[in-house]
Amino acid sequence: MSANPVRGEAEVRIAGEILVLRPSFAALVAAEGEIGPLFALVERAAEGRLGLAEMVALFWHCLRERPERLTREAFAEGVTARGLAANTPALKALLGQILAGR
Repeated sequence: MSANPVRGEAEVRIAGEILVLRPSFAALVAAEGEIGPLFALVERAAEGRLGLAEMVALFWHCLRERPERLTREAFAEGVTARGLAANTPALKALLGQILAGR
């Protein structure tokens, strides 16, 4: 299943599987509960100070569907293995949705 950019969705490929990230209200509230205010997260990202753990947390909470066998640890390893350049488009899409408030 592919991401729908109109809904603010983005994709990441983890362990050969395409996973869709959807920044729903519930997902963003959960992410904010773990990593703090989202506006501060956007500011840190703009300043180049966004930590890997913060990105993983945001992605994890925004997963539209979590494969049953996928643990958070395995997901974090997959995000890390992809590298910053490969994760940037998905991160940019999510941060844009946070700022747009859709």
